[in-house]
Amino acid sequence: MPIKKDPDIKPSEITPKEVYCNRRQFMAASVSAAAATAFPTLLDAEQHGGTPLKIEKRTGYAGNEEQTSYKSAAGYNNFYEFSTNKEDVAELSKGFRTRPWTVSIEGLVKKVRVYDIDELIKMFPLEERIYRLRCVEGWSMVIPWVGFPLEGIIRMSEPDAKAKFVEFTTIHDQSQMPGQRREVLQWPYVEGLRLDEAVHPLTILSVGMYGEVLPNQNGAPLRLVVPWKYGFKSIKSIVKIRFTEQMPVSSWMKAGPLEYGFYANVNPEVDHPRWSQATERRIGEFFRRKTLMFNGYSGQVASLYAGMDLRKNF
Repeated sequence: MPIKKDPDIKPSEITPKEVYCNRRQFMAASVSAAAATAFPTLLDAEQHGGTPLKIEKRTGYAGNEEQTSYKSAAGYNNFYEFSTNKEDVAELSKGFRTRPWTVSIEGLVKKVRVYDIDELIKMFPLEERIYRLRCVEGWSMVIPWVGFPLEGIIRMSEPDAKAKFVEFTTIHDQSQMPGQRREVLQWPYVEGLRLDEAVHPLTILSVGMYGEVLPNQNGAPLRLVVPWKYGFKSIKSIVKIRFTEQMPVSSWMKAGPLEYGFYANVNPEVDHPRWSQATERRIGEFFRRKTLMFNGYSGQVASLYAGMDLRKNF
């Protein structure tokens, strides 16, 4: 399936240095934003230092928008397994062990198997994909992910004709993940996609970002990236991929079925029960911007939902 280019994406200002999540931090973040705009290369260089990855292909899927700085992308994270405070995740995940690591392929497939993560990575050429990330809370980033299409693993596993969905599960390890000691969600974290969403060319499994191995706080060693859906669909630290006939019930669906639906497509016309989704704030920018339907990827994915009521199937 070829990936179409979306002609309606508008360019934006460069996303700067710091993030802010409350009024007390607002002015400090604005000053930092100006600094990042003036010196983005210096700021990023100060924060890098991870293991570089061999990338075979680089492609942008975010129009002319500038990338979010590495410091912001690696320092402001939704990862409740460590903390509900986005700015604490990086510190709390420093000692998280990502080796040894295995990923099991289960369910309605001919080739049920457990893969070592490094074995799995070597099977596919790594690509860099610059995608927008839009979170349900109303903030967004533009990140260069490094990974490979999920379709490769799916084809290799040979799903049964009855398989209609793909379910993903995060590692459950309270000794390493302090957030799992709290009943914020039902652990382990579970997410899912319809099979046609999973094999779509935009759907990738990421093992890195900014040309380097994925930081712990961003979902190391393996995370899903589905750029037209809200960020909670892009499950982190995956240990199991299971093919099912029935739609998986994700962790957030269990926690708040009236707030978090299975599809979670970015849709400015469907509000969260407690706030509007019509606008968003790109991390570091002063003003809010309009949210794009399917996060700006309508030209590529709208056909997946032809005839569906997207208000009902939120």
